[in-house]
Amino acid sequence: MERQGAAGGGPAPGALARAWDALVATARRTVADGLVVGTSGNVSVRVGDTVLVTPSGVAYDGLGPADAVGVDLDGRRLFGELTPTSELPMHLEIYRATTAGAVVHTHAVHATAVSTLVPELPPVHYMTSALGGPVRVAPYALYGTDELAAHMLRALRDRTACLLRNHGTVAYGDTLTQAYDRTAQLEWMCRLWLTAVSVPGRTPTLLTPDQLDEVTEKLKGYGQRK
Repeated sequence: MERQGAAGGGPAPGALARAWDALVATARRTVADGLVVGTSGNVSVRVGDTVLVTPSGVAYDGLGPADAVGVDLDGRRLFGELTPTSELPMHLEIYRATTAGAVVHTHAVHATAVSTLVPELPPVHYMTSALGGPVRVAPYALYGTDELAAHMLRALRDRTACLLRNHGTVAYGDTLTQAYDRTAQLEWMCRLWLTAVSVPGRTPTLLTPDQLDEVTEKLKGYGQRK
C-alpha cells in the first residue's frame, strides 16, 4: 500500500490506510449485525481509481493493515498478497457504471428469502424511496461471474440496492456508512414484508407510485443541513 501511493501517482498512503480501516470495520459490522455468516458477503470502497476490497475466504476479525487488497477499475491488482473477493466483478461493474464510493454485499436472511419469492420487493414501507424505488430481484447466476454482475447492474438501474435471486443483497452509496445503512434498511423492509404476508387471510397494503414520489421529494430535505 505504501509503494502504490508513493510511486504510482495514486491516492496517498494515509488515505488508503484510513479507507482500509473503515472497510474492515464495516465488514465486521455485517457479521455482528447478522447480515452475513462466516466469510460470506464482501465490502469494497473506492479511493480515486483504486478499489479496496475484502479478500476471499478470510474471516473479517482477522484482517489487519497488512492484509489490504487494492485493484484498479479493470480488476488489475495494485497491491496486496491476498486474493480479492470472488465477487469482484459485481463491485467493479458498480464503480464503472455509477458514482458509488462504496459497495456492500451480504447474504442477509430475510432479503435472501424474499429473493426466492418475488421479482421485486413490494413497496410496503416509504423507505422504499430511499433506495430509488421498489427493489428489483436480479435473475440467478453463478456467484463470481460476469453474468451475475450483468444481471445485478440491470436490476440496479435507477436504484441504489437490489436483491440477487437465491443469493443475497447488493447496495452502494457515496460512503461505506451510506452503503451499509441501505443494506440494513433493505433487510429490515424484507423482514417487514415477510412478517406482513405471513398473517393468514390478510394482504398488506402497498404504497402507490405517487406516494413514493412524495416521499422522494421530502427525503431531499431530510437530515442536518451544513
